[in-house]
Amino acid sequence: MNAGSANVSIHGRLPREAGVSRSVLAAAARRFAARSAARSGLVFRDIAVVLQDDGDSAAAHVAVMGVEGATDVITQRLEPIPPEPPGVYGELYVNCDMAIACGRGRSGGWSAAKELLLYVAHGMDHLSGADDATPGERMRMRRRELSWIRDLRLQ
Repeated sequence: MNAGSANVSIHGRLPREAGVSRSVLAAAARRFAARSAARSGLVFRDIAVVLQDDGDSAAAHVAVMGVEGATDVITQRLEPIPPEPPGVYGELYVNCDMAIACGRGRSGGWSAAKELLLYVAHGMDHLSGADDATPGERMRMRRRELSWIRDLRLQ
């Protein structure tokens, strides 16, 4: 693996209704990690994308953040364990049920697939240290993430 490419693994069940294949999701996640790394100057090493349903998302939300209820994506950055080299290691817990429901509810050519990709892009952006605590930060993150999805040139 070179310094510009993260090892990204996809875990869990990807519902057919998500409208994206596992290979496309993995390729997009690698691309988002590379874009996030380039923006931040960090080296992304090993990222696990864990696909969840609403129930698993709610359980992870409580366990990781102490917040009840399902959410779109939970980002957990991990410290390297020696002898691992320095860099970004992390996990994204991505809610497929929410992506499917929200994707169906949007108009203008949006889809469950794009919603799911948005969650992965958002998680990768957070792994690099991007924050969405203020309206301005949230807007900058969203513009960046949407440009990453546009660059994929999905149908």
